[in-house]
Amino acid sequence: MKRELGFKPIPTLIAIALALIIWFSPIPEGVSPQGWHLLAMFVGVIAAIIGKAMPIGAMSIVAVMLVAVSGVTADKPSQAIDHALSSYANSLIWLIGIAIMISRGLLKTGLGARIAYLFIAVFGKKTLGIGYSLALSELLLAPVTPSNTARGGAIMHPIMKSIAGSYDSDPEKGTEKHMGKYLALVNYHSNPISSTMFITATAPNPLVVNLIAEVVGSDFRLSWGAWAWAMLVPGLVAFALMPLVLYWLYPPEIKETPNAVAFAKEKLAQMGKMSLDEKIMLAIFVILLLLWAGVPEMLLGKAYAVNATATAFIGLSLLLLSNVLTWDDILKEKSAWDTIIWFGALIMMATYLNKLGVIKWFSGSLETTIGGFGVSGMMAGLLLVLAYMYAHYFFASTTAHITAMFGAFLGAAISLGSPPMLTALMFAAASSLMMSLTHYATGTSPVVFGSGYTTMGEWWKAGFIMSVVNFIVFAVVGGVWWKILNYW
Repeated sequence: MKRELGFKPIPTLIAIALALIIWFSPIPEGVSPQGWHLLAMFVGVIAAIIGKAMPIGAMSIVAVMLVAVSGVTADKPSQAIDHALSSYANSLIWLIGIAIMISRGLLKTGLGARIAYLFIAVFGKKTLGIGYSLALSELLLAPVTPSNTARGGAIMHPIMKSIAGSYDSDPEKGTEKHMGKYLALVNYHSNPISSTMFITATAPNPLVVNLIAEVVGSDFRLSWGAWAWAMLVPGLVAFALMPLVLYWLYPPEIKETPNAVAFAKEKLAQMGKMSLDEKIMLAIFVILLLLWAGVPEMLLGKAYAVNATATAFIGLSLLLLSNVLTWDDILKEKSAWDTIIWFGALIMMATYLNKLGVIKWFSGSLETTIGGFGVSGMMAGLLLVLAYMYAHYFFASTTAHITAMFGAFLGAAISLGSPPMLTALMFAAASSLMMSLTHYATGTSPVVFGSGYTTMGEWWKAGFIMSVVNFIVFAVVGGVWWKILNYW
């Protein structure tokens, strides 16, 4: 019996080759040998992740080992391993991991599906109304579903397929144009927008918060509430436009859908009255939103402020104490533990690249290049945001993309005179909006695309148009809103 390797040979060899080329290349002026060698390992790791040489968690274990053994951050082995493991004490990593565990409660209790069916029962008389129902459901689930794949692919997509199927809109029958094509695209394009709106709406957002603080300064570390408040208005405008734009691009053949209301009501009837577990999940959901939004602090003063990660632990503790979730449920939540592992490794490498001056050097190179165009600081910032966003055509992982490019591009934009907080928020938004581009952009995309409602050409066309619409919304509406908030 042939024994399989734990890695894919070709992507692994490519990653090693890239790492060795950088390792033995001349070291640029202003970069230390340690920083340059860490950059070589970092590029190799990112290339391996993009090429899927190993699962991202496994690759991250290798990355921790490489940093610890190579001594690029410290000469003493004991210090090197401490540095390699340093980011596992980062509270933001635990915030996202615990929030993923909490989101399991939405699936287990059925509360996520119930919310979606309730909206469809109210707004589902027209196909456009169903589109808005799916978008609203996605938005409501976003604050406590940090896996955008779980939210868009595991919760919303089966509901969308059930609705399309009830109108005999099935790719296998060639009837996807009835309404399935439109609903599938709404299902998917809700995902990038909702991911912009909360730190806990997609796994890489805490990494974005961390990188902004490193580049702009710790005074600009965004809290959960500050992020949500900043993204509220442009996010809602983008949500309002998205179903209409897609309706114009791919109008459904069936536009009146009175049966959808009956379908949703039938599903709700089958679910019966809210179970005790659903009620507990809903109550904890509300508690989490209130604490993450900083309501106790606003009403009672700073002494009653609760840290965002502590809030996540409160929510998970309540779910465990009430037995809505069991410890076995938590142990089975592989994506949470996987996220904690790979987040820790990537944040560690990004942190030390910054400490060793590599990010500053790369930012300076970008600054020189863009500065040669002779444009204003704000225009330079917008050009860099656009370059950063559309580079996602070459990435199959938002985390890999953000880790590789976010800090350097943001640093360059600010050095060229772009307003720091305005620029940081645009980069933060672009880090999720870029998910719209391709059928491999994030974990949700292959789930929805794979259901067969759209061709690749239709998907890419919708993705590009939505990326333009969303970028304009966040640049214009977001820019005005952030001016009102005195962020620039």
